[in-house]
Amino acid sequence: MPRMTAARAAVEILKLEGVTDAFGVPGAAINPFYAALKAGGGIDHTLARHVEGASHMAEGYTRANPGNIGVCIGTSGPAGTDMITGLYSAIADSIPILCITGQAPVAVLHKEDFQAVDIASIAKPVTKAATTVLEAAQVPGVFQQAFHLMRSGRPGPVLIDLPIDVQLTEIEFDPETYQPLPVYKPTASRAQVEKAISLLLESERPLIVAGGGIINADASELLVEFAELTGTPVIPTLMGWGIIADDHPLNAGMVGLQTSHRYGNATMLESDFVLGIGNRWANRHTGKLDVYTKGRKFVHVDIEPTQIGKIFAPDYGIASDAKAALELFVEVAKELKAAGKLPDRAEWAASAQHRKATLQRRTHFDNVPIKPQRVYEEMNRAFGPETRYVTTIGLSQIAGAQMLHVYKPRHWINCGQAGPLGWTIPAALGVAKADPEGSVVALSGDYDFQFMLEELAVGAQHKIPYVHVLVNNAYLGLIRQAQRNLDINFQVNLEFENINSPELGVYGVDHVKVVEGLGCKAIRVTEPDELLPAFELAKKLAAEYRVPVVVEAILERITNISMSGSDIASVNEWEDIATEPGHAPTSILPLV
Repeated sequence: MPRMTAARAAVEILKLEGVTDAFGVPGAAINPFYAALKAGGGIDHTLARHVEGASHMAEGYTRANPGNIGVCIGTSGPAGTDMITGLYSAIADSIPILCITGQAPVAVLHKEDFQAVDIASIAKPVTKAATTVLEAAQVPGVFQQAFHLMRSGRPGPVLIDLPIDVQLTEIEFDPETYQPLPVYKPTASRAQVEKAISLLLESERPLIVAGGGIINADASELLVEFAELTGTPVIPTLMGWGIIADDHPLNAGMVGLQTSHRYGNATMLESDFVLGIGNRWANRHTGKLDVYTKGRKFVHVDIEPTQIGKIFAPDYGIASDAKAALELFVEVAKELKAAGKLPDRAEWAASAQHRKATLQRRTHFDNVPIKPQRVYEEMNRAFGPETRYVTTIGLSQIAGAQMLHVYKPRHWINCGQAGPLGWTIPAALGVAKADPEGSVVALSGDYDFQFMLEELAVGAQHKIPYVHVLVNNAYLGLIRQAQRNLDINFQVNLEFENINSPELGVYGVDHVKVVEGLGCKAIRVTEPDELLPAFELAKKLAAEYRVPVVVEAILERITNISMSGSDIASVNEWEDIATEPGHAPTSILPLV
């Protein structure tokens, strides 16, 4: 039986489980693992500037392609606590990442040794499993179980904490006979699917709500096939955006309090039946449940049995992996179609498209300073259907989701439930690392951008190109808008006069200088007509220099973005809505 250190066995298991990339920061307590990483080869390591950044890079990497599992690595103590935000983000959105931390020797774990924190206890609430391995012989089993857990049921992150002496201990391990554990996923039965479809057939105005679980299951094509067979319009959730192309005739738009379309909310309110697949009825999607559920029946399909009924009781629930369920939904629908038992939904689908062509928000403004809506209009012109957008939270994300267009799964990569500021830059680097020849475009407000901008140096060092659109109003815009309810405007303005860059006026941080200082390229735009040329130049610079390129748009200080504080029937349209085609020239359908 081959003998090797437990750290080397762990590295070999990573490779056997399909890991090719890792993100992290070395340190004394994890150095034996890094030595094994170097000796074992086969895993490309990206050195982060902050360990939280490494965790978000791992998230972006996972989200980019089916089957990916991002790995983040850090030393003992604060490295593990720094990665807690990444673990929270991952478990909130059902994203599998593996976090590996170093630890003080086993003998001193309870003796207040330097950087000896009980990271497994800290991480337990935000992981599927968190384990400090006390016996070296357990390392192979713990890593094998980690991949089994990350892939089984509702996906999610795992943390493995390795004391330094455990890493260095030699064990017997044979990589040639290693085998991953079988993955468990619940599957719908034929009878369950027939019951769900019978409820759909009884309705007159059905909808499908397509959630991120469909993307996790790599089942987007099946969802579209089922929608087309039955003629049922589709409402993608924010995490499911891209499952069905925005220009597909059955895409009815998004629903919600913030990241929603006027036509999506209107169609939802007209429906009488909803089939939710792989979604969790997030509160910013539903708003007040009495408004969301009144007058319609619900079927809920989710991989996590306890998710069914958690938010509200559906008329029927099915615990199933989305792909397994959709294979049966397609099979049954094909049989019904062949038997002539599927009703004609053309009129209902056409009504959804009519709302799509009439209920639009205005994007075309010539104002200086620039109105943010114009930025997204020009992004639609500059970045095509192959673009992967990456963003986290704020008015920029909300307005972007209202006005940008997405055409494929995994092309809107958004930290949904946790929404930590600073997520966008490292996540975009992880996405670009997973898709080095793809078109990756990040979107941030100035505060999100400033949280982890040091990670841009990672893109410069490791030659990871992408385009980052930075909309700068020198404000915490979303918080300022929320403070209106309290009649305050307190501690949310970021303005100051920069003594080194007086030409910025009150916009404060000179992002161009900072970005260039980190080894990347930057372009500042102050006029709306400069936006499209700047985006085109950014794409060329990213391709030429293989580094991140930031396009900073100087915005008007205050813009209130459409949203509701309560329910989907009462969204405040703060800005002028579109009333003629020229008001929304890049909309999916021409305004009528």
